[in-house]
Amino acid sequence: MHNGLVARPARLFLSLGMFGLTVAVGQQAEFEQQFGHGVEALKNRQLDEAAAAFTRCTVLRPQFAEAWFNLGLTRFQQNEFDKAIPALDKSIRVKPAIRGANLFLGIARYRQNDYNNAVNAIAREVQLDPSNADALMWLGVARLAAGSTSQAVAALEKAAQLRPNDSDILYHLGRAYMLRSKEVYERMYVADPKSWRVHQVLAQSFAQADRLDDALKECQEAIRLRPNEPGLHQQLADVYNQQNNLAMAAAEYRSELENDPHNTSAMYSLAVVSIESSKPGDAAQLLTEVLGRAPDSVEAHYQLGRAEAQLGDNEAAARNFAAVVAAPPERTDQDVLQQSWYQLAQLYRRLHRLQDSRAALDSFARLKQQSDAEKGHKLQDKLRKSTQDRQDP
Repeated sequence: MHNGLVARPARLFLSLGMFGLTVAVGQQAEFEQQFGHGVEALKNRQLDEAAAAFTRCTVLRPQFAEAWFNLGLTRFQQNEFDKAIPALDKSIRVKPAIRGANLFLGIARYRQNDYNNAVNAIAREVQLDPSNADALMWLGVARLAAGSTSQAVAALEKAAQLRPNDSDILYHLGRAYMLRSKEVYERMYVADPKSWRVHQVLAQSFAQADRLDDALKECQEAIRLRPNEPGLHQQLADVYNQQNNLAMAAAEYRSELENDPHNTSAMYSLAVVSIESSKPGDAAQLLTEVLGRAPDSVEAHYQLGRAEAQLGDNEAAARNFAAVVAAPPERTDQDVLQQSWYQLAQLYRRLHRLQDSRAALDSFARLKQQSDAEKGHKLQDKLRKSTQDRQDP
């Protein structure tokens, strides 16, 4: 239940110079030498040497909390949690306000599946340092493991506020919400196991898991129990669409519109299915109505351009693709933008607007080059991260 989480305690070890120790001769001189040697060994990942040095430090100065802390971190990196826990615990008993010790004590207990004690330790770290996003994230993770889903969501939300773009925090926050949602649905099932809502939720779950045949059966059962409920026919149509059963998808989207004529989303989806089914006339009519309701829809302009191009109405198609490339960048999908420039280049050539065609083709080539470069960078980053994860403890 470790979820691929990686702790990096080597960044947190404490050096002797942080504490302003007055070092004399004899034992204190040996202590200073051993502590410095342990710090260097820990930096260089010579963990056996670090453990031996910090162990000697705890003998020479048993009331020096930081020696116990560094020993605990070393044992942690060696995955010797049975030895890390008492060392970290000792550092806390000697110096209750020491930063970091409760966090790694909690993580070590979590690694041993001792979730309640893990929560208690990490909660103490959060009390000492309420703005520590790592501690809040781990508190959420431990609470999830302990079965306190609502409290886990609260901790992870705070962590996400502190570091809004942290992918680890966002992953665990999303997972917490999924588990919370599952708990709510289970309560719903207990309250009314024969409800059409149960079948609707099961259909969603099966569709997300690519169990499309099971999703179809649950959608159909929900519709049998509640034939005129808005949204159910659209849900069934989406599953048919995933199966590339365009005829059945179109039929269910039409049924949805009979139940709810104001469902613009279903109307748009029916139009896209009509394009893929080589019915551009039907699609153009539907998309014209969609744009009447949502004139700023970039996606509707793009799909209408596709339909009009299939109908041979090059002028109208060019106008809609031009509306796509003129839309604000934050509202436009990059693949849609790239394809719109390509379509414009083809349409302008057919309309004998050769200069505009060349300009559109240049824009398409520039975007494609940028897209290819971004994909290359993402692949390199993924490979680099994979290498780092294998190297990190």
